Amino acid sequence: MLLKNYYKWRAECPELSADLHPRSVIGLLKAGYHGVLRSRDPTGSRVLIYRIAHWDPKVFTAYDVFRVSLITSELIVQEVETQRNGVKAIFDLEGWQISHAFQITPSVAKKIAAVLTDSFPLKVRGIHLINEPVIFHAVFSMIKPFLTEKIKGRIHLHGNNYNSSLLQHFPDILPLEYGGAEFSMEDICQEWTNFIMKSEDYLSSISETIQ
Repeated sequence: MLLKNYYKWRAECPELSADLHPRSVIGLLKAGYHGVLRSRDPTGSRVLIYRIAHWDPKVFTAYDVFRVSLITSELIVQEVETQRNGVKAIFDLEGWQISHAFQITPSVAKKIAAVLTDSFPLKVRGIHLINEPVIFHAVFSMIKPFLTEKIKGRIHLHGNNYNSSLLQHFPDILPLEYGGAEFSMEDICQEWTNFIMKSEDYLSSISETIQ
């Protein structure tokens, strides 16, 4: 059912899903916007990190940002353990500005919600927001009505004093910037960008580029 919903969603949202070539988002990746942790969390989930401060809304649209998630999801959904245990995402909202908020229209909010709820064949096991500013809550309240109760229950707002609460969820696997000890965000962003670029042929094969 999830797979059927996904193909239906892709057909209905070509502006998001048609072009999955890495070159369409390489600027965001090189800016350090997104990385995937080396290790899984204690429940076996893959852990994705997004840093809003590294998204320049004058250069990249909400669709570009969303495409990064879609590309990563297409790659990790091939992992049997990820199919079984799903994903968790950490969004560092430090640097969130009005210009970011303007990108999230009701239409975009609805499409984001569709993927979080039932349109992608990966289970979203948790969404962790840190450094969320007051102005973010307006956008969050726009997305929330489209979410199922189950997904709403998996959203954690950590605020600015997130160190201990985030470590409780993700012990021993976080980068230095978030309380870890072994590697930096720059390391994992670079590693994941390299992996995406190595997967270019596969991503091109599942793209339906809009002419």
